[in-house]
Amino acid sequence: MNLDQLRSKTGFICDMDGVIYHGNKLIPGVKEFVDWLQKEEKRFLFLTNSSERSPRELKEKLDRLGIHVDESHFYTSALATAAFLKSQNPKGSAYIIGEAGLITALYESGFSMNEVNPDYVVLGETRSYSFEKLERAVNLVRNGAKLIGTNPDLTDSMGREIAPATGALIAPIELATGSKAYFVGKPNPLMMRHARKLLGCSREETAIIGDRMDTDIIAGIHEDLDTVLVLSGITDEQEMIKYAYRPKYILPNVGSIPVS
Repeated sequence: MNLDQLRSKTGFICDMDGVIYHGNKLIPGVKEFVDWLQKEEKRFLFLTNSSERSPRELKEKLDRLGIHVDESHFYTSALATAAFLKSQNPKGSAYIIGEAGLITALYESGFSMNEVNPDYVVLGETRSYSFEKLERAVNLVRNGAKLIGTNPDLTDSMGREIAPATGALIAPIELATGSKAYFVGKPNPLMMRHARKLLGCSREETAIIGDRMDTDIIAGIHEDLDTVLVLSGITDEQEMIKYAYRPKYILPNVGSIPVS
């Protein structure tokens, strides 16, 4: 496989879990890949559908793993959700089921927290999911609040463990209310456009690297980007052939991209 065209790209949008790390373990080849991005002065953005952590927390995690990049290189579904809701309803209010990354993003976008009559019920990955919160969310949506999910992922890889993600956590609310959630994260092209705007790159100049066919690769196809599937995460070659679309490049991991 000739990778010269991929290496000539100006901008790289790169998923994190399954591409950069598994849980708290760095994937082989990542350091060489990031060193190459910096040496070649590429524009790059680590894009994650997870809404739990802020860019600062993600930077600190990579620091602990020996990868040092500026906080500006991170973009999350929490930030994309906050930007979308701000564009729809500036100074709106929300009932949030999620972690600090999501709460902070919405607060910094001018949203107030509201458990009585919010404009939106917003849900992201969380370890504090409870029947009480589920019940409140159901009744708020039934009373007119719009239902928003940070991403449609059903599962999240937590190292070797699999945890239910936003798509699974929001499903009971959809079933109990008859409302369909609007998901902002990948594969929604909205998040990809936000990412490219931050990079300052055209479609032709940009490639997306991910480990999931159903979010990363289809998001890149929707946005007409070159797509790179790495086999270091969720999707393997047997799983890949089940889909009606294909990535442009298939690589063992991101360490295959730099010139050796």
